[in-house]
Amino acid sequence: MSDRPTAGGDDSPSEQADDGPPVDVLIVEDEPQVAELYTSWLDDSYRVSVADGGEAALAAWDAEVDVVLLDRRMPDVSGDEVLSALRERGAECPVAIVTAVDPSIDTIEMGFDEYLVKPVDSEDLVEAIERLLDRTKYRDGLQEYFANVSKRSVLEKHVTDAELQQSDAYERLQRRIEEIEEDLETTLYRFEDRDFRAVFREFEEPAAE
Repeated sequence: MSDRPTAGGDDSPSEQADDGPPVDVLIVEDEPQVAELYTSWLDDSYRVSVADGGEAALAAWDAEVDVVLLDRRMPDVSGDEVLSALRERGAECPVAIVTAVDPSIDTIEMGFDEYLVKPVDSEDLVEAIERLLDRTKYRDGLQEYFANVSKRSVLEKHVTDAELQQSDAYERLQRRIEEIEEDLETTLYRFEDRDFRAVFREFEEPAAE
C-alpha cells in the first residue's frame, strides 16, 4: 500500500499556459483517499481519470492519455510492471512515478520521465505535469520542424526561385517553419536546466539496432 501524501502547497492546480484541447491525466493509485486528493488538486486544469490498480490502469490507458501519474507499490500489478507493459504497447506519453519507494540503481532501467517521492503536494504534481507537457511539446515541435525544413531544402534544390516565389504552398511552409521556431524558443525558455538535459539526452544515446 502506498503512503498518503501531505496536503501542503496550493489548494488548486495552476492554469494551463496554453489554450487548446484538454490534457488527459491518468492517475494510477490504489488508495482511494490519495487518488481523490490528487484529483481535487488537478481536475480544475486537466481532464482527470483514475485507475485504482495496475490491471485497471492497463485497461484504462489509451492513446488519448497525455500524462500518467503512476504509483509503484500496488497489490495486483506493480507500477513497474504497468510501466513496462505500457512501453511494450508503444505508449509514448510521459509517465511520472509518484511513490513512497525511494529510487535505487534499479530505477535506471525503468522507462519513466519523472520520479516523485511521497509525500507530495499539489504544486509538486502540477509542476511535474507541466514539465512533462513542455518536453512533449518540444519533442513534437522538433520533429515537425525538421520535417518542414527538409521539405524546404528539397524544394529549393529542385524548384526555380521564380516558381517558389509564386507558390502559396511554399509561403505557408515558410510561415510554419517560423512559427515552430518561435514556439520552440518559448518552450525552451521555460525549461529548467535538468529539463534541458533530459530533452537532449536521447540525442546522445546510440540508436537501437
